[in-house]
Amino acid sequence: QVQLVESGGGLVQAGGSLRLSCAASGRTLSMYVMGWFRQAPGKEREFVAAISWSGRNTNYADSVRGRFTISRDNAKNTVYLQMNSLKPEDTAVYYCAADYLGVVTTTLFNGYDYWGQGTQVTVSS
Repeated sequence: QVQLVESGGGLVQAGGSLRLSCAASGRTLSMYVMGWFRQAPGKEREFVAAISWSGRNTNYADSVRGRFTISRDNAKNTVYLQMNSLKPEDTAVYYCAADYLGVVTTTLFNGYDYWGQGTQVTVSS
């Protein structure tokens, strides 16, 4: 079992930045693809970004590419999502997810094995 806990969400003005963290416990993350998803009210959970176990490969949704950066520190069992140039449409609950021996091209939420509880990100205009 892997337990994931997100942190770093909050309220920010449009154009601002936030850094989300996802701390894992229970198992080392070194064999897991890690992903970030988000879900806005009344909408389906959508893929944001993913990173391979080595950190060499990443994948981003078109809506965040160039503004968001996913990274990981396997020694700390932690994954990050740096979000810059935030827009009101980025407002959502952001979830961290882990996919054992997965690939970064998995963008469907049911392709991931473990999930955190989520952290709220609100971007005001």
